[in-house]
Order: sequence, then C-alpha cells, then structure tokens
Amino acid sequence: MKTEDIKQAREETGRKLTGKIALIATMIAVFTSFFHVWMNSLSLMIAIKRNALHLGFMLCLAFLLYPASRKSPKDRPSLLDIILSILGLSVGLYIYLFFDSIVDRSLIPNTTDYVFAILAIILTLEGGRRTVGPILPVLSILFILYAKFGYIFPGALGHPGFSWQRILTRMYLTDEGIFGVTLMVSSSYVFMFILFGAFLSKTGTAGFFNDFALAFAGRMRGGPAQVAVMASGMMGTISGSSQANVATTGSFTIPLMKQVGYTPFFAGAVEAAASTGGILMPPIMGASSFIMASFLGIPYLKVMYAGIIPALFYYFAIFVMVDLEARKLGLKGLPAGELPGLKMVLKERGHLIIPIIVILIFLVKGYTPLYAANFGLIATIVTSMFRKNTRMSLKKFLDAMEEGAKTAISVATACAVVGFIVGVVSMTGIGQVIAHNIISLSMNQLWLALILVMISSIILGMGLPATACYIITASIAAPALVKMGVLPIAAHFFAFYYGTLSAVIPPVALTSYTAAGLAGANPTKVAFTGLKLAFAGLIIPFMFVYSPILLMENLETGRLILALITGITGIICLGIAGENYLFERLKIYERIPFFIAAISLVKPGKTTDLIGIIFLGIGLIVHVLRTKQRRRRLTVRQ
Repeated sequence: MKTEDIKQAREETGRKLTGKIALIATMIAVFTSFFHVWMNSLSLMIAIKRNALHLGFMLCLAFLLYPASRKSPKDRPSLLDIILSILGLSVGLYIYLFFDSIVDRSLIPNTTDYVFAILAIILTLEGGRRTVGPILPVLSILFILYAKFGYIFPGALGHPGFSWQRILTRMYLTDEGIFGVTLMVSSSYVFMFILFGAFLSKTGTAGFFNDFALAFAGRMRGGPAQVAVMASGMMGTISGSSQANVATTGSFTIPLMKQVGYTPFFAGAVEAAASTGGILMPPIMGASSFIMASFLGIPYLKVMYAGIIPALFYYFAIFVMVDLEARKLGLKGLPAGELPGLKMVLKERGHLIIPIIVILIFLVKGYTPLYAANFGLIATIVTSMFRKNTRMSLKKFLDAMEEGAKTAISVATACAVVGFIVGVVSMTGIGQVIAHNIISLSMNQLWLALILVMISSIILGMGLPATACYIITASIAAPALVKMGVLPIAAHFFAFYYGTLSAVIPPVALTSYTAAGLAGANPTKVAFTGLKLAFAGLIIPFMFVYSPILLMENLETGRLILALITGITGIICLGIAGENYLFERLKIYERIPFFIAAISLVKPGKTTDLIGIIFLGIGLIVHVLRTKQRRRRLTVRQ
C-alpha cells in the first residue's frame, strides 16, 4: 500500500539493511509474497494453517527489519534478532506441520505444544512492540492476566479464572486466539490488497492521481488544497494507511499549498485530514473494513456500499472548510499554464485506473474480495504494458513483491496481538459486561451511549493502530449499541470511523505529525488544525446511526434524498461555524446559530430538521444584514 516515500518513512523507525543480510531479507520478502499469492489462489490449505504460516513469515521479517530499541544497529540485525527471526518462523511452521496430529489428540496438548505456545505468545507480543509500539502489547498482556486472575476482580467483572494450560491452548492451538478472524483477514484479503497497492505504486498510479487531481481542481479557489483533498481521496482506493497517503500526495500538494498562500500548518493539516479519509473511501478501504465484513458475516460488497455516502460526506466537509479558508485569505487557483492538461493526463496514464475498475466490477458482480484482488494484480501487470513509461520491468515486479510483504508486517503483527484481546473477550464474556455497563451509564439514552463509545474509541485510538482500535471497540462497545436498537452495520461503522479518525486526534495524531514534517510546521498546530478540518468526521457517525439509510440500509428514494439534503446542509453549517467565515468573519452570536443548525440536522425527524432550518435561517439573516451594513458604512466613509 505504500510508495517509495513510505518505504523511506518506515526505514526511519525500521532498519535499512545492507550487505548479504539485506539480500536475504529481500529474498524472504519476495518469497513471502509469492507464497501468499499461491496460498490465496490455488491452495486448499485450511485457515488456521494459512494464518500460522502468515504469522511465521511476518515475525521472521519483523525481527530482521525492526530493531529492538533505538540503540540497536540500524543496518543489520543482531545475533539475537536472527535467532528470534528463526523462532518466529518456527512457531508458524509448527502449527502447519503438526496441527493434524494435535487434532488427532483431540486438542489435548503435550509439553512441546505448550513450549511452542509460550514462544508464540512472547514472540508475537515482542513483534507487535517493535512494529506498532508498546501500548497494544501491554493492553493484550493485561487481558491475558484478566483471563487468568479474573477471580480477584469485583462485581460483574469477576470470573473464576482460567488455568495457564487452558489459556495457552486457546491462544495458540485454536482459531480463537492468535490465529482468529483478525489474522485470517490479514493473511488473505489485507495482504493481497497491500500487494495490489504495491504493484499500483510501481506503475506510477499515485503520480497519475496527483496529476489528474491537479488538472481537474488546480484552477479552483485555493486549488492546491482542493487537489490535496481530491488526490488523497483517490489514493484511498489503493491505500489503507493515512500516513502512506500523506507521504504520497503530501510531498507534492503541501509545497503547492504553501506556494499559493496557505500557512505551512494549515497546508499540513489539510493533507492530514484528507489523507485520513482515504481509509474510509471505497472501493478498497482500510484493513478494518475487511475485518468488519468477517465480524458481521456479510459480503464485503455490502460494507463497500455502506461506506460510499459517509466517505463522500467526509470529503465534502473538508472541501467546504478549505474553500472557506481560501475565501477568507483571498486565495486563487493556480494559473492554467502551470497545470497539466486533463486530456493529456488521461491519454498518457489513464489506463492505470483499469485495475481498480476491474476490482470494482468483480466486487459488484458478487465475487469475493480475494478473487477480485487476484484479478486486480493480473490487470495491473497487463495494463502497465500499454505505455512504455508505466511498463513493469522484472526489477519493478520483484520490488513490488518485496514492498508488499514488508508493508504487511505491521498490519499482521497488530492483528495477531489483538487476537489475544478478542480471544479473552470470548473466553470471559467481558464484552457483554461492558456492553451492559455502557447501557446502564447512558441510562438507556442512545445519544449518551454514542458519546461514551465515541470517547472510548478516541482514547483507544490515541495509542493503537486504526485496525486494532476498531477490533477492540467492535468487540466490546459495539454490542452495547446493537442492544439499544442500532443496526449492527451502523454500530460497527461507528467504531470503524472513530478508530480511523484517531489518526488526526491529538495528542497522538500520527498522520498530522507526518504532514507537519513535510510542511515544516509546528506539529501541535498541524494536529489541532487537522482536528478542526476533520471535525465533521466526528459528527458523521452520529448521522448514519440515526439515519441508517446513509449506509444504504432500507433504501427509500424520498427518505434518502431528504437525508442527503439535511446531511449536506448540516455539514455546510458545521464548516461555516468551524471556519468562522461565510461572506466575512462571523461574530460569536452568528457562529452559534450555525453550530446549533449543524447539530440539529444530524438527527433525522421533522422537529430536529425544523430546528436546524430555523437556526440556519437566523444565522444567515443576521450575518447577511450585518455584512451589508458594514459594507455600506465603508462605502459612505470612502
């Protein structure tokens, strides 16, 4: 999913190997990708064996490519790293080779099974610490301890506790721990789409998106910012990483935004907010969307359809904010002479969009995402041959295979580590307890329960990758919303959105900090400005919970049109209130009515819609009259 820019970004935290060990790591990565293609196309391997081999290869690469600490060498792994790498591969191979005999023993483990189970848990936690940071492994350890010592917890949280033997068996020898649904999705859909993104990157698709967006939107008011929004949204079709989007499109759009007059921190914030939304953009969304389909037991196509309107709402909200800022600053678009011609862009590289269309066609026709991804890979290689400048050479092909495997490491280790949490939740029933407590705390009021789940998601997202945040929230908090009458898909999308938007929520706003580095701006200012631009994203989940029709549920043309009108109007009102500008800067007594109108239009219903329209009217009338009076006075003075 990442381009060369992302490869560089990863090497800042990972290793840039040299010499023979670099060649060995490359060969392992390329073989891993080839193996996954075979495993997900021609193989009839059962899921737990596939998941085990997937984890084995990912751990093997993780210990070679990610140092244990800042003091560790950056150009080579230590002897301990090499040993851990071999052991990481071995814990996956053990399940592949001996799972049948374990089943023949009716899942009654022997000493060797327990030894490999302990090794697998330790290595998975350490691999996760190196690749995604310490918070997720620490959280998983706490859940494992909760499974063991549940009897010391008071009240409803307490349980009799499980033996270490039972925990080890559940976590390693079954498909309800490390090798559960989260790793299953990582080993299949996610890996194949990561590989697909790597191949698109090597053919120059990211550059095509940038040029297309520049040709299409470059002349608009504040053009480069609109280009950033558009290009990041398009990149969302092939990238499941907001930081990947920033590095890919931001290196091009941020300098352009600064060139036309945007401040560095605002330019960085626009790119951060727009890139975060890429994970929400169908047809290919972040890893969480595939996991959501598995959790809900529904086709991915339904998740993709459900994501269309919320994603468009999100990007429309950023467009509004960016346009108002450009109007406030009196900015204009780029001169036509500095822009590429749309026809020329399409003629030279328009064929690069064909693989995405191929995937979309297969998904719409009801084929599995795995099937679609395989044909997408084939289409990418074939269509790249149409033009000399996009043609995929053998070197580019092998580079894409290598980059695909290396990019998948952090997703795979996060999915494996979070498997401990999902396993403990199913063992202990703590998810139902927390769901009951959320309902109790909210006093059975849906709006309050939504706020509680939102806050918990945001807190989790401050230290966890978006995928892990979604899985935990969906496992623990989403059931509470379902019990309160929220449709399951709406409850899970609610968790998905807040897990994703954690990337722009301070203090741990990693996407904003990446953008700040490219913009040469203060990271804190970029983070808080990015949060302001993405603020509509914090409101949109409330919209589709109260109006599931926005997720394409229970479609009725009249109700859908009304929901779209009120939603768009609410987003515009929120943009005006957030940006504090319409025809000129707003007074506080003008800003408040627009904000109330936005919040009122979130919830469908004649009463709330009427309140929203009334306050919108008040805000418009007061602002327009004051603006006219002020301009009249200025004219008289002149």
